[in-house]
Amino acid sequence: MPSDENVFTTELQRVKDYQFKVRFDSPSIPDLVTDEPAPVGKSEGPNPSRLLSAAVGNCLSSSLLFCLSKARITVDNLKASVETVTRRNEKGRWRIAALKVKLHPHVRGEDLAGSKRCLDLFEDFCIVTESVRKGIQVTVDVQMSA
Repeated sequence: MPSDENVFTTELQRVKDYQFKVRFDSPSIPDLVTDEPAPVGKSEGPNPSRLLSAAVGNCLSSSLLFCLSKARITVDNLKASVETVTRRNEKGRWRIAALKVKLHPHVRGEDLAGSKRCLDLFEDFCIVTESVRKGIQVTVDVQMSA
């Protein structure tokens, strides 16, 4: 297994209340504003749960498109939806309990049979989904200042 490692940094700066400006480490990617839904925030941007939902849906969609393109199958259109289920855990804290992804690629009829191999493979190549499924090590370092 390769020992290569890629590292990128995403920076967040509080704008006001629970609204943050998210800056990515590439000048070609525009900043993004996030916010919590009411009553805590004002829903002026996606919250972290919605970003995770979008990340999983986007990663799976891209992975499927990549596999199909390698198989020389033309995808005329692709729609995806991610139903995100939240529920309280044993401590009463809200958690993401499930992500239910539906992918709807539109291909030519004659390509349907040839797409089976991709349907068996594509999930394994989705970085975000497989990382979420396996759990991601998260370390937190809080450096208070006055």
